[in-house]
Amino acid sequence: MEKFDTIIIGAGPGGLAAAYDLSGAGQNVAVIENNLWGGTCPNRGCDPKKVLIGAVEARDRMVQLQGKGFGDVPYVNWTDLEKFKETFTDPVSDSSKKGAIDAGITTIDGEPKFVSDKEVSVNEVTYQADHFIIATGQRPSYLDVKGKENLLSSTDFLSLKQMPKEVTIIGAGYIAFELATIANATGAKVHVVHHNDHPLKAFNEKYALELVKQLENKGVEFHFNIDTKEIAKSGDKFILKADNFELSSDIVIGATGRIPNVDYLDLDKAGVKVDRHGVVVNKQLQSSNERIFAIGDVVSTKAPKLTPVAGFEASYVSDVILQKTTSDIKLPLIPTVVYGSPKLAQVGEQTGSKVVDQDVTKWFTYSHTNEPKAKVRIVLNDQSQIIGATLLSNEADSLINLLTKAIEQKMTHEDVTKEILAYPTAGSDLEYLI
Repeated sequence: MEKFDTIIIGAGPGGLAAAYDLSGAGQNVAVIENNLWGGTCPNRGCDPKKVLIGAVEARDRMVQLQGKGFGDVPYVNWTDLEKFKETFTDPVSDSSKKGAIDAGITTIDGEPKFVSDKEVSVNEVTYQADHFIIATGQRPSYLDVKGKENLLSSTDFLSLKQMPKEVTIIGAGYIAFELATIANATGAKVHVVHHNDHPLKAFNEKYALELVKQLENKGVEFHFNIDTKEIAKSGDKFILKADNFELSSDIVIGATGRIPNVDYLDLDKAGVKVDRHGVVVNKQLQSSNERIFAIGDVVSTKAPKLTPVAGFEASYVSDVILQKTTSDIKLPLIPTVVYGSPKLAQVGEQTGSKVVDQDVTKWFTYSHTNEPKAKVRIVLNDQSQIIGATLLSNEADSLINLLTKAIEQKMTHEDVTKEILAYPTAGSDLEYLI
């Protein structure tokens, strides 16, 4: 039986980051992967989505400047864009695995199952380790309705070879908004169906509804308070059915959340507790079995399921295993972004002693590209320190990082005015936003 210091299950950004940390410190490390090396983000998640969004952003700028430097604006050519996306995604798995091998990490392909609290079996071979790190991430969940086999996932959407003329997306979280934004830019007719009237529930409601309005202005149709009962197939069409409601389209995408990849691991044999959100951990990311840690999207915590969070947790767990720290994990402030059109970004608290909401559409930063809507909300405490922000604009993803640092440094308006930032940019507007 082969023995390792640490076995990592899952070769995504978190799992590989931990593997490199531990191997670099002299440990004998193995990584087990049952699908694509590199994980969800670079293969079928944030990275390919960002490539697609890049084309949407280019088209948006031209549309905004139509008649102000541009004439007719074409829709995004999905087939060409998909081929471009594949130049990023196709090499990921092989290069990720090769990088691990070159670093002296043992790589194992197959589906692992725990056979005891210190052993896993892969392809009928048993491996033992002093510690394990579970980094298996999540996968799309499907509505439990009649005809659910007719649903496609976000992964399927990102791999479409042709964009259908009419697309229905079930759900109103960030994935639904991003897929709707992309499909709309290709000229597809897009419907978003949601079971209540609260889209993007983790975000400020007014700003979320403003994003809905902006997408509606681009032609996206939202259908709220529709509780999907069935997805039926009729010829080449798919029919979404609900009480007193039917909607026909070429494909139906389920964007109703994600579930942790834990069901195939036989974690009960290792004494590891799980709930519907994933592996239950303590403040040092240890499971109920102290030998076994969990990081990233598979962890049952309230932390946002984001790639940088997985990387942060990987570094922390590596330090715990290497006995470099005994302190509990403390995540920094985490900004989140919906890559819609425009973008919606948020960080920190949304209520405080003072809230400054501003429509900045007419400010030069946004008016020189003729943005249809730009809004900023800054939240202050009773010491006039910035404690939160929500942004809706094409610049939101960049500006939210500056505001995150401002919050971490407990900056006041006076502190902001002492900074000199590149002008004219969204950053140089900061002193006028408070």
